[in-house]
Amino acid sequence: MAEHEDGQERTEQPTERRLQRAREQGQVARSRELANLGLLLTAAAGLMVLGPATLSGLVEIVRRGLTPTREALAGGGSDLLSTLAATAADALFLLLPLLAALLVVAVLAPLALGGWTFSTEALALKPERLNPAKGLARVFSLNGLAELAKALAKFTVLALTAGLLLWRDMGSILSLGGQGLAPALSGAASLLLNSFLVLCGALVSIAALDVPYQYWRHHQQLRMNRQDLREELKETEGRPEVKSRQRALQREVARRRMMQEVPRADVVVTNPTHFAVALRYRPETMAAPRVVAKGADLVAQRIRGLAAEHGVPLLSAPPLARALYHGTRLGQEIPAGLYQAVAQVLAYVYALRRQRREGGAAPVPPTDLPVPDEHAVRGEETSE
Repeated sequence: MAEHEDGQERTEQPTERRLQRAREQGQVARSRELANLGLLLTAAAGLMVLGPATLSGLVEIVRRGLTPTREALAGGGSDLLSTLAATAADALFLLLPLLAALLVVAVLAPLALGGWTFSTEALALKPERLNPAKGLARVFSLNGLAELAKALAKFTVLALTAGLLLWRDMGSILSLGGQGLAPALSGAASLLLNSFLVLCGALVSIAALDVPYQYWRHHQQLRMNRQDLREELKETEGRPEVKSRQRALQREVARRRMMQEVPRADVVVTNPTHFAVALRYRPETMAAPRVVAKGADLVAQRIRGLAAEHGVPLLSAPPLARALYHGTRLGQEIPAGLYQAVAQVLAYVYALRRQRREGGAAPVPPTDLPVPDEHAVRGEETSE
């Protein structure tokens, strides 16, 4: 069982976040056997398709190169060098389609497992990579033994396949000596191409075993222990102390925003000390009065202070204050069961405004407000 640096066993499968971070660091599953197989199969296919035309072209280029003109011989070494350069350019141009196909496959074949990824972290110089002790540890590790076993298996498969091909084609190979130059060359090329294809097919078994092994090894290297999972969870969801601080800041922002609504309230209903609920009603925009601020204890004290500072009426009505505090949310309209009680409160507020504006006797605050049993809250409970 794989162990972490601190000795804990890595028993948990890697999470999506860990896989993504490994990918960003350039650590993905790769199979060299799959890439080599792709190159060999591309070379075999290219030789099958382009081989005859390429061979004929190369023969013609060699023939021209070995039969220099009289002018080239008379011109000395410079003309011979130019002829040699032209011959090399012609040969390169002739081989260009096959080389281009091999270049494309050399770039794309490694991406068949793991896909495309580019990371500057993988290019960074790390001192531990230059540590001989760690290098020897990698050589004699489980992965090093697996690579050795894979190399031996590849050698064994290729050796057995080559031996069987030689045994099968021994008669054809020996018969080439009795043939003319052109038939012998054609027969030798056919034998080599067929042998190359068979050897490539033998490597399919190696690649078929290496691909799932590399995928499994990649996931084994990224396995996690319980501590890794806890640390990742903290990074993903945030550390408890940070989240607590964020919630406190959010509550403070919401409280400040709520306090800004108190001066625009019509009335503040109090308990008189434990609770305070600020109500506002605008008939043209609201279907019912709305709770714009509420609080208990110190928050209730601040609400009462702001209301007094801005001339918002304060009404002591403990049952209604408790019912509004416990039965409504901030910004919510009051429930229908409290319409009658709040209507009496607003009637008092409007009469108080009229008295302040026109003078006269002060209105009497309502004392026996109807609060239905389903909205009534007993006692002087405070919120947490």
